Amino acid sequence: MIERKKFDNGFKYLEIVNTAARASIALQGAHLFHYEPLCGKPLLWVSKAANFEPGKAIRGGIPICWPWFGKHATDSSLPQHGFARTALWELFDQDDSDKQQTVVVLRLTSSRESLQLWPYQFELLLTVTIGRELTISLTSRNCDKEPAVITSALHSYFAVSDIDRIQVEGLDQVTYFDNLTRENSVQQGNIFITEETDRVYQDVTYPLTIHDQDRNIRINAHGSHSAVVWNPWQQKCDAMADMNDDSYRTMLCVETTNALQDARILAPNATHTLTAVLSTTS
Repeated sequence: MIERKKFDNGFKYLEIVNTAARASIALQGAHLFHYEPLCGKPLLWVSKAANFEPGKAIRGGIPICWPWFGKHATDSSLPQHGFARTALWELFDQDDSDKQQTVVVLRLTSSRESLQLWPYQFELLLTVTIGRELTISLTSRNCDKEPAVITSALHSYFAVSDIDRIQVEGLDQVTYFDNLTRENSVQQGNIFITEETDRVYQDVTYPLTIHDQDRNIRINAHGSHSAVVWNPWQQKCDAMADMNDDSYRTMLCVETTNALQDARILAPNATHTLTAVLSTTS
């Protein structure tokens, strides 16, 4: 079942329920902010102080960073992580004929407003498949006459039991750029989060796994050779208006990306699809 809903302030979203899982997707940003297998716990973390308001990014879930990830390369006045995460998308297609799996497709196209921020005609399709596992695919099409460079991310916030008790497997011996020190380093063993962490891993071979106390979160990907691992830790968390002071303890971002050297060049009429496949095991 796919149902259109809205909060008291008029903020619109889709609620999806089938025999395997339930999910919620905001039309603003095509932002999936809830996914929960019916036999398990919520996979995604959302801040209790998150904004569900027009024009404001939602803290948590899976924001869509596009057509650039992080700060714009040459103009810091442009929106962090691009404009797709606060733009209003349309429900383009849907299929709920399978009781155990629901497919929702949302679309965003270039507009007068987007062309002022990024001078290319484009079409974006986000395909979300909700079932025993969650698959989210972002397809970018360059509808312009000139090649376009994109960096992007499926900026996944995962719910964890306690940041002190988790580790991330799959990135041993992988080189990463540390956004805090502005240096490159090589990962040694699994990742343990003991301080503010903001790293862009390059030449990544998926899958990655978050090992938690009572479950493992598996992150597979296609169309991506990079990944971001992020936790703001206490001081930065305290400074964020849309995060509670202790929020950093129950969340970890492991993001499926096309970042830094993994940027993609789209020729006219070319497409690129960035996909994350997320699942849990006990």
